[in-house]
Amino acid sequence: MKATQLPLLLTALRAALAPLLLWLAWFWPDPAAFAGCLLIAFLSDVFDGVIARRLGVATVALRRLDSIADSVFYVAAMCAVWHLHPAAITEHPYLLGTLLALELARYLFDFIKFRREAAYHMWSSKLWGIGLFAGFLGILAGGNTGWAVWLAALPGILADIEGLAISAILPQWRNDVPSVLHAWRLRQTLQATKS
Repeated sequence: MKATQLPLLLTALRAALAPLLLWLAWFWPDPAAFAGCLLIAFLSDVFDGVIARRLGVATVALRRLDSIADSVFYVAAMCAVWHLHPAAITEHPYLLGTLLALELARYLFDFIKFRREAAYHMWSSKLWGIGLFAGFLGILAGGNTGWAVWLAALPGILADIEGLAISAILPQWRNDVPSVLHAWRLRQTLQATKS
């Protein structure tokens, strides 16, 4: 294996952990196993990008795969929560409904405007990643269906609002836009080069 393949392997590992998480939920719901699975996924998410940038292989395709792997893993985590702790979902319909509506709105808006999904890797998304890890850890490993749900969902609502704002500001598709301020500056730069 070449060192340049490590970021791709870390991304693939996170996607491969999704069926394991489901298997754990249905056949062996051990809190320590959930904690280990979530920790490995979280660390792979942190280090795949760091290593890719250091090795100079942080391509657009790899960044998009990273976003897809995140989605696959956390959809599996949500299914595991639904199976083991349905109250975590049913007791927070407005919070989770808002998050779901914003997620769908983002994908729809991006596909209509850019003909593909966004891969901004915003700072707010990184905060959401921490919230998802801590929230799912609290639910799946600790059985908490209160604060852990808020910890997982609230940063996502904020990240989705910022993502929609970035997509509205940008005149064309871009990846790796850290914040709405960066999007605004990028828009001004693009407009200046056209005039």
